[in-house]
Amino acid sequence: MRVKSHWFQAERSKTPKEVAGAAATNLWRVGVGALTSMRRAGFEIETGPQYFDFLAEYLVFLVLVADRIAYRHYDEQQRQEFTGGLANWMGSNLADNRVELLGGDRDTFKAQFIALLNARADDYAQFEYEKDAPNFSFIRCLGTCLEGVMDERDKTWVIDQVMALEAPEALSTAERTMSGLLELEPHTPRRASATSGE
Repeated sequence: MRVKSHWFQAERSKTPKEVAGAAATNLWRVGVGALTSMRRAGFEIETGPQYFDFLAEYLVFLVLVADRIAYRHYDEQQRQEFTGGLANWMGSNLADNRVELLGGDRDTFKAQFIALLNARADDYAQFEYEKDAPNFSFIRCLGTCLEGVMDERDKTWVIDQVMALEAPEALSTAERTMSGLLELEPHTPRRASATSGE
């Protein structure tokens, strides 16, 4: 998946809130992409509450992954600013999309997302996120959370699908995105393909 992982104007350092905003748009695409991939693989995820429940669990996972990456590079105050900004953006966007499709109260849906994030943070906190990747149990926790969202016929397979295919792709994109946005590696601009009028 192609993501924006570098700043257009790199001459000044970016605040944690700015990094959170840029990371959010990329990680949102990762979550929606995972949902699409799961449906393409034959998992029944209905367009309705189940769709948003699945997406909420996946976005929570991505927020917590980004938080672990931020932990390596930010002090505690910067990390809180980053993770708070990211969580609020995700919660607002999820709520807006749900209201647009299903109706309901935006503030309620956002509050539900934040409550889910806080609950899951305790679950994921039991597992290590080692250098450049979480351990097996961290990823399995995502599969277990998604198991509760799936229909009965899909519960058996969701953990295998997530661990073998969806989570590795999501983690690779999250690491790449955060590394670029935190400017941990030099950015080589892509060269535009030249055209000739001759």
